[in-house]
Amino acid sequence: MMQTELTVPSDLKFLSVVEHWLLESLKLELDNDIDWLQAEQRLRLVVVEVYSNIVRHAHRAKPELPVVIRIELEQHSLSLEIWDQGQGFDLGDYTAPRPADYQEGGYGWLILHRIMDRVEYQLRVNGTKNCLKLQKDFTEYHRLAAAP
Repeated sequence: MMQTELTVPSDLKFLSVVEHWLLESLKLELDNDIDWLQAEQRLRLVVVEVYSNIVRHAHRAKPELPVVIRIELEQHSLSLEIWDQGQGFDLGDYTAPRPADYQEGGYGWLILHRIMDRVEYQLRVNGTKNCLKLQKDFTEYHRLAAAP
């Protein structure tokens, strides 16, 4: 099992740091076992969406508020936790965008649900922080053994 954690300021200039840390940490563990290129493309979309939303919306203009990202990988099962200190959002108020609406926002939640196996959002854990929990089983990305 591999576990690691990153605490980073809420500033988009750190986006590449977050991306690199997450993807390289997972690549070290998974690269030889799965189709890494396919997994990497999807995970990059997830991390960019989540971190940029926290910076732009949850921690808006408060770069001093930290974002904490935790990775836990057991065999091919990834668990990601992303913690923020923003207002959070009530999922009861969320309406998925329809393709014909051409609305500007609201697609991130759909992206997360499309890419990840499980998406769970906890508002105000211990009264202060919000936690987005994402899970993905990489078994579907397993490389096929070469034919003899």
